[in-house]
Amino acid sequence: MKFLFVIDPVKNINPEKDSSVALMEAASRRSIDVWICTPQDLEARGDEVWASAKEINSNPWLSILKNECLPLAEFNCIWMRKDPPVNEGYLYATHLLEVAERKGVKVINKPSSLRAWNEKLGALRFSHLMAPTLVASKINDLMNFATINEDVVVKPLGGKGGQGVIRVTNNSPCIRAMIELITCQEQLPVMMQKFIPEVSFGDKRIIIVNGQPLGAINRIPKEGDFRSNLALGGKPEKSNLSEKEKIICKELSVQLKNEGLFFVGIDVINGMLSEINVTSPTGLREIEKFSNQSISDEIINKLIAII
Repeated sequence: MKFLFVIDPVKNINPEKDSSVALMEAASRRSIDVWICTPQDLEARGDEVWASAKEINSNPWLSILKNECLPLAEFNCIWMRKDPPVNEGYLYATHLLEVAERKGVKVINKPSSLRAWNEKLGALRFSHLMAPTLVASKINDLMNFATINEDVVVKPLGGKGGQGVIRVTNNSPCIRAMIELITCQEQLPVMMQKFIPEVSFGDKRIIIVNGQPLGAINRIPKEGDFRSNLALGGKPEKSNLSEKEKIICKELSVQLKNEGLFFVGIDVINGMLSEINVTSPTGLREIEKFSNQSISDEIINKLIAII
């Protein structure tokens, strides 16, 4: 069996923290040949997509066994694990991967769903599970929402890892100027949500695989910040699912499975859904550390069962 991981350049990857590397190691333990490439390594030759790829030994990271240009149809599964932003290059890569999908290759996650499920907007399908939320580009509409809710966070729709997320109150100095800036003078919509003060107790990342929650960590914001993202200094801690979180996972399960979203990370704050991460969900290393379980092995086993 042969897997291809489409990832960022390896120089940008910290194997001790990286979920993609955890999955590669788990695949290797099942005697699966592991190959890597970047989106820029994909090319179409007629109706066949090829990749200039490297076969690797992921443990220890990184031992390259061979370089070869291969048709994607040779792989049993392709993992699209390129980090956001979901820009033109990312979208074109999903179109190329879709060609391989049509030839019977399993692509995780489904390319069309990667395009359709913006990680902020995708959660709106379950808006009744969320804090009060507005997506808009008009400054007056956003100002009115901030006035009604008094304390809000503003998120760029194309952001990642908490980057660019700001918190403002209805009487913050220069709130209008900040909204003008983040909307590019009403040219780009943004997400505004009522601030949840309980975020100081943590923002929970839950990993859902083929519709089933497999593990979670709680992420505590560092002192002086409300953002809990690990990339911004959030502190991970051991966590289990509450009954309310189990209900959220159950409600999402069928739609995620139906849309080919095999590997998903959702964020929940005080029992309210915040985001649905489908591009390259993280947190595996931390979950495995606190649970003393190899969640990555379980993920690969579940994948093999459906290929």
